[in-house]
Amino acid sequence: MKTSERYDVLIIGAGLAGLALARQLLLNSDKRILLVDRRSQIPSPHQKVGESLVQLSAYYFSKVLDLEEHLLREHFMKYNLRFYWKTAGLENRNFEDYSQAYIRKLSNIASYQLDRNKIEAEMLRLNLEYPNFTFCNAVADLGVALSEDDRPHSIRLKTAETEVSLEADWVVDTSGRGKFLARRQGLLKENPIRHGASFFWVEGLVNIDKLTDSSPKEIRLKRARAAQGHLPIWLATNHFCGEGFWFWVIPLQGKTSLGLVYDNQIFPRERISSLPKLIEWVCEEFPLFARDLPHRKILDHSSLKDFSYDCKQTINSSRWAIAGEAGRFTDPLYSPGGDLISLYNTLITDAILTTDRGELESKCRVYEQLMEGFYEAYVPTYAVSYDALGDQESFTLKYSWELAIYFSFYVFPFINDLFTDKRFISLFLSRFLQLGPINKNLQSFISAFYQWKKIKGEPLGERVLNDFTDVGHLSAAEKSFYSVGVSVDEARRVLDFQLAGLKQMARFILTHISAVVLSDATVLTNRAFIESIDLHHYRFDPDEIRERYARYADATEVYEWSFDPYALTRFMTEPRPALAEEITVGVGEGGLQWTTTPL
Repeated sequence: MKTSERYDVLIIGAGLAGLALARQLLLNSDKRILLVDRRSQIPSPHQKVGESLVQLSAYYFSKVLDLEEHLLREHFMKYNLRFYWKTAGLENRNFEDYSQAYIRKLSNIASYQLDRNKIEAEMLRLNLEYPNFTFCNAVADLGVALSEDDRPHSIRLKTAETEVSLEADWVVDTSGRGKFLARRQGLLKENPIRHGASFFWVEGLVNIDKLTDSSPKEIRLKRARAAQGHLPIWLATNHFCGEGFWFWVIPLQGKTSLGLVYDNQIFPRERISSLPKLIEWVCEEFPLFARDLPHRKILDHSSLKDFSYDCKQTINSSRWAIAGEAGRFTDPLYSPGGDLISLYNTLITDAILTTDRGELESKCRVYEQLMEGFYEAYVPTYAVSYDALGDQESFTLKYSWELAIYFSFYVFPFINDLFTDKRFISLFLSRFLQLGPINKNLQSFISAFYQWKKIKGEPLGERVLNDFTDVGHLSAAEKSFYSVGVSVDEARRVLDFQLAGLKQMARFILTHISAVVLSDATVLTNRAFIESIDLHHYRFDPDEIRERYARYADATEVYEWSFDPYALTRFMTEPRPALAEEITVGVGEGGLQWTTTPL
């Protein structure tokens, strides 16, 4: 690097977000890019967490960044997300003891299990092939003076050889949890999610299908294959769940990633305060792992006590932006981190390639609204109803709803390059924002339902297998993946159809829970009752539900759903256990509150 050199873009941080942004710019422009990092070795010699891609991020890395061949050669293709719960009355030492929820079919959009170190090394190698890309590591004393007018930003840094002064038209912070710009610009912001994580990697494949007393032949021929399919279950991101926590099992080439994510307000963190304690806890909580983990070679481990945070702003027409963990991070459940990188990098790239000043100001205002909206839509998922991980029925309702939104309002627009089309953004926001109040109410309702079930009686004493796509609008939402190359008018029609389906799905979730409370499956088709439900204000209060339904109990007109309303009746028992106490749940100033009164 020469003193007083000028670049189009300075990117701070050579992690997943920074390397991906550099590659996206290099593939779509001749911008001169300088990528700097304080670390001396890129990628890190330590194993990096955050390996699971889902549809949006997988499409971004494979198609937008043209890394498909590398992903197929060096990383496992992923078999969706699968979730497991212990079965009451069993020792749960065998894999087949566990209840499961999953999507049996592979997604039309291939997703992957990333070895972060491998893909970051590959992106750096590819970027260095471009003459307009410069990389500088072991950087110290980085100083950035942001310009407030059209002049370039001023940058100073030290390398092992010299001190350098340079200029850049754009500065993008992808420094991760160092939060270079957010700290200096006073942009740090808390969110209501207080979760922690502890994770480690072991040598070899932890094949959960083999954690059993069954013989290889019995494993091959088990009847559950009819529901689960024959694809290797270990290829999934496998989640072993309990109230306020989940334990992941993710396969990588030659190693397995394992980790616990937990709500600090529910889970006793002292139980897993060291790696030996974590392994001991896992083997005790989910006994099938006692067959395997104590005998594995540990390759690396780490932890985060409180990992979630917000950011006041992540893009500005003064030509600076923030992406990846340098800005906002929610929670690893459902693997949204890669999605936010993909969305933010795409909007940032478009802003950098915008030459008209007035257009840039307009775009940055709208893009900031989009970036904040993408993030905020995730928050209730993690802050309100994380406890519902403790119950298969509650979680199935929760996840099917969230996944239907994700497929239709995140993945569909992204694979059609619509988020940088100004004509599309306004019609998208007008529909997407309608889901916010419904989602917030639904998350509270599901959490309250879970607490009611928890206090009310024993869980089902039998193993249950269910496919998420059997629930509500989810299957129809997945079909939006097949709408590609659409015009803005066509996209509007797709979103209108999906929005109507999502509203009906929200109505179904409230109806199904009401049917469980009333121990009456006929509730599921009572049109008068179903149409009386207010999606924004329907509270979970068993007495109120009984009183409301009594007004319509004699109605005979049938509500016509666009999907099977009986898909989850397998969770309903007849008759339901008698109540030992009455539970009343409401929302107060401090959040969800419930009280119990002995009967």
